[in-house]
Amino acid sequence: METLTSTPTRRATFQVATTRPTQFIDLTSRLESLVATTGIRTGLLNVQSMHTTVAVVVNEHEPLLIDDFLRMIQAAAPINGFYRHNDMSVRTVNVTAAERRNGHAHCRALMLPTSACLNIADGRLMLGRWQRVFLVELDGPQERDVTIGVIGSAD
Repeated sequence: METLTSTPTRRATFQVATTRPTQFIDLTSRLESLVATTGIRTGLLNVQSMHTTVAVVVNEHEPLLIDDFLRMIQAAAPINGFYRHNDMSVRTVNVTAAERRNGHAHCRALMLPTSACLNIADGRLMLGRWQRVFLVELDGPQERDVTIGVIGSAD
């Protein structure tokens, strides 16, 4: 008879205050600290945005490259472009009293992931030499919620 063992899991939520309309915020140190507290030695960490206008990406933290990312995002969906989502005279779905004119942010988010799944080995996030984990604000500034799930074994 096979014995079933439970797999350790941990869950966390934290908030990130963004300060600009479009912004890359490095979450790597926060995630590494979280992994260190879990006791999980081998497993997976999933980090996820709880918003439709925030992305989570893995890339290099180099200032000129971040500037390139920002220019690319702006070119793909300019803030001042025409978006039917922003036309409150015809829009009837998912409208709130404090509705933001953020069609550009939703279009930008369509091109980026809302989560990243990362390996854990020897109790540490497995990232390449230059890899960092970013929250990408596309409709700021705002308070943003991020959830993290960690699953694995304590070896």
